[in-house]
Amino acid sequence: MDSQGRGLSESVWTSLDRKAGAVIELTVRQLRNKISTWVVMALGALLMTLLLVFYIDAIRDGFESIDNDGDSFDEDNDGYPMGQERKYGTSDWDGESFPGSGNFIFEGQIDWNAPDRSISGNKTWEGSAILEATWIDYDYSGGRWSNIIDWDDGNVGQCQDGDPFDDWWPDYASACMQEDGTYVVSGKLKASGNLFVPEGQYLSWGFFTQEFFVEPDPPEMYIDEDGIDWDGSGGSQGIDDDGDCLRVGWPAQAEGEMWWEDPHNPDSNRNGVSCDVVWIINPNTGEVVSINGDDLVDEDPVDADYAGESSHRAFVIASGKVAFVLLLGLFLPLFLALGLVRDETERGTLHYLLSKPIHRGEFITYRVLGYLAVVSTYVIALSLLMALITSLIGPGDELIRFGDFPVWVGIATATILVLAAYGSLFNTIGLVMPKYGVYLCIIIGVWEFAMGFTSIISPNSPVTFLSISHWGLQIIDATVLATWPDTLQYSQMSSAFGLETGLEWIWRPPVHTLGTGNPYLSIATSVTFLSFVSLILISIGSSIFQRKEIM
Repeated sequence: MDSQGRGLSESVWTSLDRKAGAVIELTVRQLRNKISTWVVMALGALLMTLLLVFYIDAIRDGFESIDNDGDSFDEDNDGYPMGQERKYGTSDWDGESFPGSGNFIFEGQIDWNAPDRSISGNKTWEGSAILEATWIDYDYSGGRWSNIIDWDDGNVGQCQDGDPFDDWWPDYASACMQEDGTYVVSGKLKASGNLFVPEGQYLSWGFFTQEFFVEPDPPEMYIDEDGIDWDGSGGSQGIDDDGDCLRVGWPAQAEGEMWWEDPHNPDSNRNGVSCDVVWIINPNTGEVVSINGDDLVDEDPVDADYAGESSHRAFVIASGKVAFVLLLGLFLPLFLALGLVRDETERGTLHYLLSKPIHRGEFITYRVLGYLAVVSTYVIALSLLMALITSLIGPGDELIRFGDFPVWVGIATATILVLAAYGSLFNTIGLVMPKYGVYLCIIIGVWEFAMGFTSIISPNSPVTFLSISHWGLQIIDATVLATWPDTLQYSQMSSAFGLETGLEWIWRPPVHTLGTGNPYLSIATSVTFLSFVSLILISIGSSIFQRKEIM
């Protein structure tokens, strides 16, 4: 008991409360009256507004259906989509080959070292030769990959002096006339006559079967919004809904077809089951690890629903990581925490503050707490505003996506912890280097920004563990997995089915789970680390301030 009848703990803690409250209140008032505080906060609010504008614009435009297996495309521009060409056994890489065009029948070739160098006939030729023509198809056009000789209505230029393929060589897909009336040809042509192939050159020939007309199918016919055939378990799943993998009743693949001629491989995932999709599930968490489908098995999600949800999650995660943790997390302490003590020294008010009954170490702690009171209020208000707006206009049937709010709480928590660590660090640097500390802080900021993006792309990189931003980003990754446990599935589906929503690069499963995959353990680990770093930095700053001579 003291002389006034109060307990020792009561008198001590009351005194501490008064001192703490006074210094914190003074710090809040000073920061609130600084122009730089309002400028940096206004810039942060402007950044969030711009992000919301882009998000609202993307949501308003909607999401179009995507051809996940590419069979609605017309790669050779012959008017027939790839799916239709596959049904007729024609190639979508050759404009001459299309449904009804007839197939090219290969007959023979003269190789570069073959003994017989001459051939006669009425054929389709490709290669290099000297042609004694009786007829040339001047209208032969072929496809875009065919290297057709342009005869220019039968008028070609004169050849150069000297021996062709010895003194000079013609350009590919060209022809010229020699003085004796023969042609030097190189490329593809339709003609009748005698052809001589100089040594070291190559020529092949064949013909096309009879043509007939086939009505082109509309490309939209091959965009199948049939959903994903998956029962939630691992192993062999999926159905070849449009039949271009099973190819029941389709023409057989021609012998000798090369890889670029669309070879048929119904078991490309090598699990012994034709035309299926293998889903690999993590037995501990039940989450999808990878999806491996056979070629052309069109496991086509309803793209408007899938892309809408994936893009929404990608926006929320990207906003939390880049806008909150990396940008606000670095700029707020750089402008507000660096001068918590330095500014008082420059203004000459530090002597007055320390003349009060307050320990120097306590003074540093309370100044940092005052700074945290300001920035935490700002971050919480901004994150709740973002949560409300995005949950109102986000995809889904419900009026408000209440499931989004835990993610935004995780974003706010990660940002506040990062602000505490950076604020403690920058305040300590300001104590040690009053004049030039800002330059060191900028260098640290650049390093942390780079490590932040490295952590987003490769969170397992050991070098990122040394950065504060990495641990803040880990809290967001873990919160996302805890709130939206199917995010890993959405990310894997993006890669498996060719849907680019940004989710696959902005989010990764949390790293620091001690091998359990438990997101809550990752949150606890990251929170503990950032809190420990902040306390250590405040202790260092307090220790330095106690020994520092105040001028």
